[in-house]
Amino acid sequence: MKPFDIPFGPRWQAARLRIAGLRFALAVGLGTVGGAIFFALALPLPWMLGAMTVATGAALAGAPIMVPAQVRNVMIAILGVLLGSQFTIDLFGRIAEWYVGLSGVVLSTALAAGMAYVVFRKLGGYDRVSAYFSSMPGGLSEMMVLGESMGGDGRTISLTHATRILVAVFLIAFYFRLVEGVAPVGLPVPAGESADWIDILALIACALVGYPAAKALKVPAAQLVGPMVLSAALHLSGVVSAQPPGELIAAAQVVLGGAIGARFVGMAFSELRRIMLLAGLVGVMMVLVTAGAAYGLAAVAGQSGPVLFLAFAPGGLAEMSLIALTMGSAAAFVSTHHIARIMLIVIVAPLIFRLAQVRRRSLS
Repeated sequence: MKPFDIPFGPRWQAARLRIAGLRFALAVGLGTVGGAIFFALALPLPWMLGAMTVATGAALAGAPIMVPAQVRNVMIAILGVLLGSQFTIDLFGRIAEWYVGLSGVVLSTALAAGMAYVVFRKLGGYDRVSAYFSSMPGGLSEMMVLGESMGGDGRTISLTHATRILVAVFLIAFYFRLVEGVAPVGLPVPAGESADWIDILALIACALVGYPAAKALKVPAAQLVGPMVLSAALHLSGVVSAQPPGELIAAAQVVLGGAIGARFVGMAFSELRRIMLLAGLVGVMMVLVTAGAAYGLAAVAGQSGPVLFLAFAPGGLAEMSLIALTMGSAAAFVSTHHIARIMLIVIVAPLIFRLAQVRRRSLS
């Protein structure tokens, strides 16, 4: 036996899997405890925010938690199936009337990104590439990959986005609870008639087929958008009327919250304090910018200010859509606008950066 066979043999692989399983179990266990505490205290979006809070604290304290990307993507696919079930024929027929809201997405995204870029460059001293890709209000994974490929600091970009999401989700969830009076959600799907086995198989197929199909087509946020589109198609056609069970959605929220917290593993708070403070400041600024745009356009958009606020919010498609589920039919409207925002960021932002690079070289 060669000496290098042992570390990479079956036993080593099995040990790695066991350790990964234990780290994931710890993340889910801590997240469940956090969710249960938030639920008992009647706090907003308890299963996700509670899991996020406890997991983030544990990660910064040194707990080796981990949520595998594959598991997180599966749970996001489940949320996509749920969001697709919110589309109705009546709603689908009114999509053409949403031009004001979609214009507001472009406006609020550009304003928020511009303000964030100035903060990261002037106050934070970020290099130009890291500042640009850190300032985008969405597309965490895509911005980190693109930023790194163009010479930016991937760790700074990732941490900045993770902190922004953390701050934005908390602010927006508590705003809707304390100001708008939106009741906290224990299980985001009301109990209803039990689905038959055909409906269950169809919903599973939406996740299993929609995600890889959207990924193959290089659709942004494929793990959510693909299952959502298939689910919406089946519900609009009347083939399926059921929704994923509330307990499964609550579990998806725990995993999603734990995954956000797990991004901070291995990072000392003292080392990261400056980046987190800057990202927190930017998160607050982005929330204020999007709130101003939403309430300013509410009178001409045909939607209420709170619904537009969720549609423009820089807090993440899955997270904002979960809050929107507490407001009835608003979830489809909100998720559609967030998809537009993500596509705008993922497609347009890199093009603008490359054009700016070409122009800068031509002037130098």
